[in-house]
Amino acid sequence: MESTDNKQYTRRSKSLAFLLRHDNTYVFYEHGYREVRDLVANHGFTLDELREIVKTDDKGRYEFLDEQQLFIRARYGHSVKVDVELPEAVPPAVLYHGTAKRFVDSIRQQGIKKMRRLYVHLSEKEEDALKVGQRHGEPIALIIDARQMSDDGIKFLLSRNGIWMTDYVAPKYIHG
Repeated sequence: MESTDNKQYTRRSKSLAFLLRHDNTYVFYEHGYREVRDLVANHGFTLDELREIVKTDDKGRYEFLDEQQLFIRARYGHSVKVDVELPEAVPPAVLYHGTAKRFVDSIRQQGIKKMRRLYVHLSEKEEDALKVGQRHGEPIALIIDARQMSDDGIKFLLSRNGIWMTDYVAPKYIHG
């Protein structure tokens, strides 16, 4: 059973994820940064708590702007329009998309859509994709022919922590 401290940490981390990725009431600074001062004054975070979440997040989702730690952002996963400076990159031959098995038939027909996010997220490792898929039910990692997508002129972006992103994955590129 999860301890009370772990439950509290998880709840606060999810709250931070919302505030940095999906809060359409906030006007984000350049490149998706949010003032730490706002999170402390208006959302009950402490600087130490934010430091701990940035340091211990298993996917490296968050970062401070600099050593002063006056601004913080999520590196990817936004539904609000922000430019988090993702460089365009040539992907490896194969990437993986984690989802729940119950969505596979729909994905095979319609492709992988970004839904409420700005991009479709893809992983280099099958096990990472399976972890993502398990959040939605019985997981499956779909194999994506990223080389062919790239050869066909489809653009990929790469986050600093290794998450690949694109606008859409058509059914013809999905295997597995």
